[in-house]
Amino acid sequence: MTNKIKLLPDHVANQIAAGEVIQRPASVVKELLENAVDAGSEIIQLIIKDAGKTLVRVVDDGMGMNSIDIRLAFERHATSKIKVAEDLFALQTKGFRGEALASIAAIARVETHTRTKDEEVSHHLKIEGSNVIEQTFSTQPKGTSIAVKSLFYNIPARRNFLKSDTVELRHIIDEFHRVALAHPGINFLFFNNGNEIFDLPVTSFRKRIVNVFGTKLDSLLVPVEESTSLAKLEGFVLKPSQSKKTRGQHFFFVNNRFIKSSFLHHAIIKAFEGLLKPGYHPGYFLFLNIDTKRIDINIHPTKTEVKFDDEQSLYAILRSAIKHSLGIFQIVPTLDFLQNQAIELPYNYKDKTPSTPPIEVDSSFNPFKNVKSKVPLNILKLEGLHSDEKTEYTHDLKSSKQLIETPQITRVFQLFSKYIVCPLKTSMLLIDQHRAHQRILYERFLSAITSKKGISQQLLFPIFITLNPQQLEQFKETEDILDSLGFQIKLKDHKTLEVIGAPELCPSHKIENVIESILSESDQISDNQHFSYADQVAKSLAKSLSIKTGDSLLIIEQQRLLDDFFGCKETTVSPFNKKIFITLEKSEIDQKLS
Repeated sequence: MTNKIKLLPDHVANQIAAGEVIQRPASVVKELLENAVDAGSEIIQLIIKDAGKTLVRVVDDGMGMNSIDIRLAFERHATSKIKVAEDLFALQTKGFRGEALASIAAIARVETHTRTKDEEVSHHLKIEGSNVIEQTFSTQPKGTSIAVKSLFYNIPARRNFLKSDTVELRHIIDEFHRVALAHPGINFLFFNNGNEIFDLPVTSFRKRIVNVFGTKLDSLLVPVEESTSLAKLEGFVLKPSQSKKTRGQHFFFVNNRFIKSSFLHHAIIKAFEGLLKPGYHPGYFLFLNIDTKRIDINIHPTKTEVKFDDEQSLYAILRSAIKHSLGIFQIVPTLDFLQNQAIELPYNYKDKTPSTPPIEVDSSFNPFKNVKSKVPLNILKLEGLHSDEKTEYTHDLKSSKQLIETPQITRVFQLFSKYIVCPLKTSMLLIDQHRAHQRILYERFLSAITSKKGISQQLLFPIFITLNPQQLEQFKETEDILDSLGFQIKLKDHKTLEVIGAPELCPSHKIENVIESILSESDQISDNQHFSYADQVAKSLAKSLSIKTGDSLLIIEQQRLLDDFFGCKETTVSPFNKKIFITLEKSEIDQKLS
């Protein structure tokens, strides 16, 4: 009788385990950066090539490892963080499972140099597919350098599932942000293909946020602080005006560990209740310090999910603390019914005695001398005038009627500053002006990108836009598309854009917001997005520049909108798959009135 159940070979078991922890280059970045933090490093460098597919290298100046530790570090379930099971509920470090390095070594070529402060030479170890190839001495400074090369070289199927370099780089930057924001007391450097993306010096948490996301964010941060017997909360939320439909700047740290929690996110949403548009999410950077015995972080291989023993209390603390901060910093509008602001005097005038204002009289003024009235007179009065005076007043009356003109009979009209109503023979169309204009702009911009014939309009004065490192990387990826749309942009000082020309459909006062929106939208492209990059940019532009609900349109503007709309290739749905118009039949109206 042949046994059906067999033990897997070690290399196969390691590859399966690696699949749980290492999903893409960003997973390697996360594990290596966290190990460097746990090593007590003051300076950590991240160096990648080809979005981590060719190389991910992390160099730190931490405690290092000796010759025995360096071998054990790459074995499964080998760790210095826990000794007994109870240690899982008193964790103060990032890594503890002892699976990360073993998983990485199973699916890549790994080269390590490490030295402790007490040793004169460093230790060098080479591993390929979990097999030790070489262990020698080397000359490296104190700390550890781990280079992960040719990720998934021995699992081609997994490598084929990796996304484009742009998408993989975005994931790496996301992981870098999470570690760097959690530890403002560490100097982080990040290099991509030989170019420096980040150099984050040791600083405060607020300055670290600004250094990562740009100086514009500094004035938009609202401090949050609360201390209770259960937990201590501190950090910042972004003002409601900075809310976005995409979940971008959401950073929640528990005991300096980045986590994801839909439950706590909902508490933050409730704190902003009444301040956000439907479907929009606030940005936040929050730290929660709590007794390690009251949380369980050992519920997911990537350690980004945490289980709390008293979620309801944390929910209440989070919601009330943020709501309180929004009120203190006057984000929430308040009304004082006891104060009459119309008669409130400036402080400097409260003790002054009022004086009688001077009066000047022109004794020669005669209001009836040589003055012809321009006010339309009652038609009865016109009958008693001489013929020449009658002609003059009649002319004035006609001019006045042109200014106070009654609505013209037209084929279209605007309803609720939202819909364009177009009567037909036996029905009428109700067209959403915002969605219709989105469709018009989307098709025009997409055509300009694909044909590379975008019409550019020179600016009278150039516009300068300062980018943060992440936006700079996005600009490099988007530069050709922006150029084909009609934007004329020069990169100056490796961080400043000089815009000297823009598409004729883009008003100059919207240029900065439009470009920042394009870079932001391109950063949020989903991995499983089937549409092209150009398509996403065209959608972003259409959303930013389209007529909005509430915009009042002249009749000529309404008619032009309809003419352009019915010239589109697609008229049923907007670029975001929303219905643009409905048809209301005469029979339906008759039925409702019957």
